[in-house]
Amino acid sequence: MEKWINNEFSISTNKKYLDLHVIHNFLSEESYWAKGIFKETVIKSIENTPLCFGVFKGELDNEGSEQIGFARVITDLATFAYLSDVFILPNYRKKGLSKWLMDIITNHPELQGVRRFMLATNDAHSLYNKYDFEQIDHPKRFMQKVLKSPYQQ
Repeated sequence: MEKWINNEFSISTNKKYLDLHVIHNFLSEESYWAKGIFKETVIKSIENTPLCFGVFKGELDNEGSEQIGFARVITDLATFAYLSDVFILPNYRKKGLSKWLMDIITNHPELQGVRRFMLATNDAHSLYNKYDFEQIDHPKRFMQKVLKSPYQQ
């Protein structure tokens, strides 16, 4: 399935509905994790991510629909997945949309056999805990390589 409907809201994995301006604006201006990200980088990340979830107000095929949220799952669709760039625009928070989005993502058929599903968050632990995400059990096993200030010119 690539479309889900809940009252006046829709979620779709069809990338043709994504509003790149809304996604880039939120990530580059409002997020703490991708502040200053270049639009070209956002476009490339979406093109190369197999599962992108757009959250919309209104019917998807109507001109009045608008994108109000987003998430993408970077994955090989077999063993590993990483949840990234999750957001609901501020005016639409506190309506249960984050929970609905997480329900859709965690129950997506393509992700059911994934052995390790990861994410990083600064402030949404209580949301993700409800979907069985937990602290890393052996953090010393994990390493990272981080490019400092990648979006600064």
